[in-house]
Amino acid sequence: MIGSVAFDLHGVVAWVLIGANAVAGIWSLGAHRWPAWRGRPLWALLVLAQLTALAQAITGTILIAGEDREPAPLHALYGFSALIAVGILYSYRSSPFARGREHLLYGVGCLFIMGLGLRELVLA
Repeated sequence: MIGSVAFDLHGVVAWVLIGANAVAGIWSLGAHRWPAWRGRPLWALLVLAQLTALAQAITGTILIAGEDREPAPLHALYGFSALIAVGILYSYRSSPFARGREHLLYGVGCLFIMGLGLRELVLA
């Protein structure tokens, strides 16, 4: 019962990860080009989109550890790569390299995470 709920939740969160990171990535790229698109709503969406990677890792870990499920080959690699990508984005946000390019950094990063999520669905 719990395994079925966790499995369904893992699938739903996967689509939320893909959708939220797609919207956040496109919005961030637009904000890089058009400063009027910048602001708190964008950063709130970015935080939400990044937290979905953590939610995916947690639900996936529950499925593997608690239910003795075996992930598809490379599925866990892509899943945890998304989580690592979030950490890399966060670490670069205040670097001199990214100064003035934060929106570009997060735009490309979110689209990369979205791609990892799509790739995970193909492997599942």
